[in-house]
Amino acid sequence: MRRTGDPFGSGREPVAGGLGAGGTDPERGGATVLLLAMGLVFVVFGTFGAAIIAAGMASQRAAVAADLGALAGAARALDGDAAACASASDLAGRNDGRLVGCHLDGLDVLVTVEVAFTPLPGLTGVAAASARAGPVRG
Repeated sequence: MRRTGDPFGSGREPVAGGLGAGGTDPERGGATVLLLAMGLVFVVFGTFGAAIIAAGMASQRAAVAADLGALAGAARALDGDAAACASASDLAGRNDGRLVGCHLDGLDVLVTVEVAFTPLPGLTGVAAASARAGPVRG
């Protein structure tokens, strides 16, 4: 026996207030909110991860600028303190660094270089490195 309101012939009518009858499900949309929250967590962790990587890269750039500046200064150590430090400052500047300390100790040149970086918008940091260069002693 088939009723006219039942398309499947099961003999049951749709229950009023069910999903098929236009009712609301209190759990509907929960997965969307969870997915958005997880996406936000990934964005936050990714942003802070990028900031940590930027700090590490700035530290490496400062170390390279200090090493090259010390070598350039050592090449001009016989010309005096001013010439050695000017050469070290020039090379450090070419590597996006700023020479903040330079000292001639005999024929050894000691330099300190700072590199500024921006890990997050509105936040600026400074990475510093020191290096020493001079003639080979045996």
